Amino acid sequence: MLREITIGKYYPAQSVIHKLDPRVKLAGTVLYVISLFPYSTVEVYLIASLYLAVMITISRIPVRYMIQGLKPVIVLIAFTAICNLFLTPGMDAVLAVGSVRITRSGIKKAVFMVLRLMYLIIGSSLLTYTTTPNQLTDGIEKALKPLNRIKIPVHEFALMMSLALRFIPILMDEAEKIIKAQSARGADFEEGGFVRKARNIISIIVPLLVSATRRAGDLALAMDARCYHGGKNRTKLKPLTYSARDFAGYAIVVLYFILIIAAGHLNVVRV
Repeated sequence: MLREITIGKYYPAQSVIHKLDPRVKLAGTVLYVISLFPYSTVEVYLIASLYLAVMITISRIPVRYMIQGLKPVIVLIAFTAICNLFLTPGMDAVLAVGSVRITRSGIKKAVFMVLRLMYLIIGSSLLTYTTTPNQLTDGIEKALKPLNRIKIPVHEFALMMSLALRFIPILMDEAEKIIKAQSARGADFEEGGFVRKARNIISIIVPLLVSATRRAGDLALAMDARCYHGGKNRTKLKPLTYSARDFAGYAIVVLYFILIIAAGHLNVVRV
């Protein structure tokens, strides 16, 4: 059950995307996420869909694996769609039953909001699927290095992000073990009403929090025993260096962002 959750996991493959510098993938992910918000037009989302499809194809990650990452947030996506569908005001009503109204504006807003959330999750997940936690840490630290001049602890922030991503699959496996152990003791997580299910979930959350706290403590002790003192004066086994394909990656990302702005601007002018 929980093993189906793929968010935060690394998918090993031999692809151009995997070989790119993590800073290129970070920049591409940030710009892709930003491009989803300014415009809600068919042209913009066609470009975003094509770009995402090409990136998934090049990364050699199965589409089934990508869609599987949406399962944990499917309820959130559905709730967002329903709220936008029924709560968006407008005079162009398609269906009206008493005080309940569904408008064309609501349908349009709900569709674009669902697409936005799905693309946001898949696009962000593509970063973690193609980048190991160590590469991601190095990429964040290198990209944010100028902030060290204003006394911002960049290395600690990058390490925190890396550990958080690394702990996601570990905690999922731990939760799976706890569910199996509780089921062996007679716990039923499928039957019963809402109150009973909530009580059964507590029997998972409490030991999971205890386990997570213990793991965090063990990690802190291990880092302290190895005299870990942050990133100052530390060397890298594999220092990040740009290659020709990295500059090509930057060019593709910038071209995509320009196309998004152009498509959104043309739509505004036409309106």
